[in-house]
Amino acid sequence: MIGFIALAGIIVRNSILLVDFIRQRQAEDVPLRQVLLEAGAIRFKPILLTALAAMIGAAVILFDPIFQGLAVSLLFGLASSTLLTVLVIPAVYIVLRDDHRPLPPDDAPANGDMPVAPAPA
Repeated sequence: MIGFIALAGIIVRNSILLVDFIRQRQAEDVPLRQVLLEAGAIRFKPILLTALAAMIGAAVILFDPIFQGLAVSLLFGLASSTLLTVLVIPAVYIVLRDDHRPLPPDDAPANGDMPVAPAPA
């Protein structure tokens, strides 16, 4: 039961990190698909670091025979939930909230800003 509560807290935190970033960027009128790509690229590192820190903590108790089951469930639960968070949340956003706007071309400004002219020499 303790492992379930610990795992649920970390999963919820990781999901909130991703969803909060997506909602903030959507408020700036950026196409959803671009927002999801940016969210995955920018928020992946904090999500992964959170999961890795918890995995290292679970690895410490892996060699204790009493808590070994807890450690194994935490390790595999964190690995699978991190992968699912990064893959499933953007997929659900596409299915439920897609705005059908295409990604801007690579040479266009990402956030709608005007391009900056080079400084005169």
